[in-house]
Amino acid sequence: MIRAILTDIEGTTSSIRFVKEVLFPYAAEQMGDFLARHWDEPAVAEQVSAARRDSGEALDTPEQAAALMRAWIDQDRKATPLKTLQGMIWESGYRNGDYQAHLYPDTAPRLRDWRDQGFPLYVYSSGSVAAQKLFFGYSEAGDLTPLFQGYFDTTSGGKKESASYRRISESIGLPGNEILFLSDVEAELDAARDAGLKTVLLDREDAIASSHHPKVADFDAIDPAAF
Repeated sequence: MIRAILTDIEGTTSSIRFVKEVLFPYAAEQMGDFLARHWDEPAVAEQVSAARRDSGEALDTPEQAAALMRAWIDQDRKATPLKTLQGMIWESGYRNGDYQAHLYPDTAPRLRDWRDQGFPLYVYSSGSVAAQKLFFGYSEAGDLTPLFQGYFDTTSGGKKESASYRRISESIGLPGNEILFLSDVEAELDAARDAGLKTVLLDREDAIASSHHPKVADFDAIDPAAF
């Protein structure tokens, strides 16, 4: 019996194109100026230090750090320092009204419906928790953050590692088989299933011929009570 729902963001609740074509370029464009203006602030210095450890590079100047961050963006690295700095930059963009987070039309109504049915909702994304809250706080459907009980990012571990989902289950306080995980990436679903979670593959572009996971085209096709 499912008692909580854990959802991915990119390709699941919203289009990957929004992240790839709007958020990533915005962060890359703003990174140098942002680091120059906030270089001595503790929160930024902490992430630069973490990036220094991860990369082995000196990163003595904002320009050096920005160059590394842009390279990581191009490589689609899931590094926590990058994700945290991106979240800081995206906050300004959201608050300035430079963009709103894209959502598939079925996402907000179904999330509200599941919440109203008594299913606690959680998010697990490679983006930082701060970035996740901004995403749902400034979405095309308005502020959806009140719908969620909690958020998880790469500080819980990689999304393709089963241990990450065990940590999340423990944090939620439910056994894995009572949590339903939604994602568009089969490797993530494999890891979640190995940790005992129930899984559903979102194939919104009808691009996957077959899967070992239940496959649906949208949230409207998901009935948590059926698991």
